[in-house]
Amino acid sequence: MHDKKEFEQTVSVCLATYNGEKYIAAQLKSILDQLPDTAEVIISDDGSKDRTIEIVRSFNDPRVSIKKNTGKSGPIGNFENALSFAKGDIIFLSDQDDVWMPNKLADHMKGHQEHDLVISDAVVVDETGNILFDSFFIQRKSRAGLFNNLLKNSYIGCCMSFKRRILLISLPFPASIHMHDWWIGLIAERFGTVMFLNSKTLRYLRHDNNASQTLVKKLPVKDQIKNRINLLYNLFMLKN
Repeated sequence: MHDKKEFEQTVSVCLATYNGEKYIAAQLKSILDQLPDTAEVIISDDGSKDRTIEIVRSFNDPRVSIKKNTGKSGPIGNFENALSFAKGDIIFLSDQDDVWMPNKLADHMKGHQEHDLVISDAVVVDETGNILFDSFFIQRKSRAGLFNNLLKNSYIGCCMSFKRRILLISLPFPASIHMHDWWIGLIAERFGTVMFLNSKTLRYLRHDNNASQTLVKKLPVKDQIKNRINLLYNLFMLKN
């Protein structure tokens, strides 16, 4: 068990699950071990048919609540459902199959003293724990900037946290966006301040069943262009 530091700002962790029995225990433990008692973990489940929810309930932790996703299925709808219940000042996104490093919460909260969105680096691993890439940032050539991230997205949700004002601008998600985390990152670029935190705070798992194909597979060029046009259109239709 790691020391749990109390923070002035409250924390919500929004975790989307779907048939994650193989991974969820390790991930949830890595999160809960560093959260203060005032934090919440909102798990939105997209109709798992395995033991995912049973494993979550076995933690018997009052910080954890389970919300069935009754809206649009898939990662975007599942995360939107979780985010709709978040009450915290700072919101973290979490996938079911990664593992938080012990420094994640503290490093992000420090970054939020001055910034609206914090994204930290990650070690990319495979299912056996072998390191595929020592730095997601280096492999992705991650950097800040609205148009930089329209061209090549760096905003993966599992590495992100953001202030409530960014959440309120981001919701509801436009129906045409490709991924929720990309959308939230661009919202922060346009309406807030962003910090790319070089410390590694996550073991980012890549496997055949990932909901996101980041670093694994590229979409056809026509789909890439369509996604960017949709993001740009929706972004500039917004008013803060």
